[in-house]
Amino acid sequence: MTDDALLDREPLLRGNLMAAACPSREVLQHVTSRWGVLVLVALLGGGTQRFSELRRRIGGVSERMLAQTLQWLEADGFVQRTAHPVVPPHVDYQLTRLGREVAGHVRELADWIEGKMPAIQRERQRRLEAVAAPAAAKTRRARVAERA
Repeated sequence: MTDDALLDREPLLRGNLMAAACPSREVLQHVTSRWGVLVLVALLGGGTQRFSELRRRIGGVSERMLAQTLQWLEADGFVQRTAHPVVPPHVDYQLTRLGREVAGHVRELADWIEGKMPAIQRERQRRLEAVAAPAAAKTRRARVAERA
């Protein structure tokens, strides 16, 4: 029996991200997606929040993407959705125990990135200049050749 077939039949004791059919890849995609990271960090810092509050906190996210991301994170057991039986509808979102754990790790990564932004920006600029210099020299040589 292949490893992929075993993954379909037996409960996992531990995921294997390197296995093509491992469901942990899908969870990793949900957690580390552009909006997944931001939703987890927003919920970690804000406790229970309504959809509209999350949307305001997370600049640039569309209603559709926020709804989809919340559904993924809820299905993975990271977010708890509570719908209150009132009119108009009132729905709250909060992290589960598992969600707080993963959000803590994601927050550490986000903090590291934010703290390293000056170094990252310097590297980006250095790379941009390294790529631009040969292109500029090639353009100058082409202009000189045209005049000759």
